[in-house]
Amino acid sequence: MGRVDNIMIKKILIANRSEIACRIIRAAKEMGIKTVAVYSEIDKEALHVKLADESDLIGPAPANQSYLNQEILIETALKMGADAIHPGYGFLSENYEFNQKVRDAGLTYIAPNVEAMKLLGSKTSSRQTMIDAGVPVINGFQSDTASIDEFKSKAIEIGFPVLVKASAGGGGKGMRIVRSADEFEDAFNASSREAKSAFGDATVFVEKYVENPRHIEFQVAGDSHNNYIHLYERECSIQRRHQKVIEETPSTALTEELRKTMGAAAVEAIRAVNYDSVGTVEFLLDDDGKFYFLEVNTRIQVEHPITEMTTGIDLLKLQIDIANGKEMPYKQSDITQRGHSIECRVYAEDAEKDFIPTGGKVLYHRPPTGLGIRYDTGITTGSEISPYYDPIMSKIISYGSTREEAIERMKLALKETVILGVKTSMDFMYRVLCNENFIAGNTHTNFLDKNPEVFEDKCDNSELAALITTMINHKQETENEDTPLPWQIIGEWEIGATK
Repeated sequence: MGRVDNIMIKKILIANRSEIACRIIRAAKEMGIKTVAVYSEIDKEALHVKLADESDLIGPAPANQSYLNQEILIETALKMGADAIHPGYGFLSENYEFNQKVRDAGLTYIAPNVEAMKLLGSKTSSRQTMIDAGVPVINGFQSDTASIDEFKSKAIEIGFPVLVKASAGGGGKGMRIVRSADEFEDAFNASSREAKSAFGDATVFVEKYVENPRHIEFQVAGDSHNNYIHLYERECSIQRRHQKVIEETPSTALTEELRKTMGAAAVEAIRAVNYDSVGTVEFLLDDDGKFYFLEVNTRIQVEHPITEMTTGIDLLKLQIDIANGKEMPYKQSDITQRGHSIECRVYAEDAEKDFIPTGGKVLYHRPPTGLGIRYDTGITTGSEISPYYDPIMSKIISYGSTREEAIERMKLALKETVILGVKTSMDFMYRVLCNENFIAGNTHTNFLDKNPEVFEDKCDNSELAALITTMINHKQETENEDTPLPWQIIGEWEIGATK
């Protein structure tokens, strides 16, 4: 598979930004590995730049001129003396061509081998691979040569509703739900156009649409010594625009027997492609307890911390060790899960206005504390939240001996976290955690549509927030260090509370 044992990575260039770049830096430092941060012009004061051992400017703010510029990233790695590149998540993390270019430049790429990434990056080829490996897939139809009429006939045969999906990419792009034959042609053409625009590939396929499924993924890992394991599941059903918002582990929906069966299927999925990194195998789970392969994400996941909290295994360190050619130190029987963990993604967006991105300058930032709380962040006081990139700022992770304890700790952490100057999704997530269906574990991918009350912000703190913002601006303008903090001035008031 092209890897040599004990490569011994000494310096990693991180081809990413914000919280995941900070997370990689911390893991590398614990391993005694130097780090190089790259940054666009708008990110020159970003936290990941300050944390890294070295840093280098790679271009203007637009991602295609900086974080997506493959040539400049490789040139910078060579210039800075890095011997490896870590892509994080997003940007180029699942681009097999970049994977190949990095290796061709003589660098180690901290990701699975090119062949596995390429195969799994195509939903049609990965679907066929899973069928051959005996992994359950949803009834569907795929063809490179079939006409739209043939696709329509197959859709009728499968039975509506069906889902038209882009073969390349993800994130809900190139995806249409079709509920009748009359809608099919328009939906098929729209999906194909969107896929071409987003991914440069107009190929689509058709499969049965599962109503109100749960989204269950299994954390997996494989190495170049033919060892493959899973590290249990994560429930990722709370989503907006097909993107996850709140994740937890273990899932309330899985029996021990079903967990064992799905875990075994996840391992077979990565074994089938000689997978040699960390990643996730994603499934849809229906009301009858039947599960179906969705996709493999060939990268570290945003929600990886909840697995770390319940297994005690550092997935970033494991990923780097595997890239170093080392054999995994774990067998499946070594992996145990304890307690319950929840992650809330803190976005710079307004959930009450259809999740419109907000952005701006963070005037004051106070992280959460307390037993069982972890906070992965890419911001600090003074950070600029740019409209050029994904609006994720931080991740709050809670751990408890029970699900109930993890929920209560997360609710406290959400109230304790302060990010002034930027509208965030924290109030929205607090309302989700208080929702009776969430508390009961009745979650599915249409949860937000079925529970519209979580969007109802009944507490208006706009005047208080404006007052605090004014006071902070005044303090910054006068630069008087003796000026009391807003919390000292407002006394008994609390953000998110009424007097």
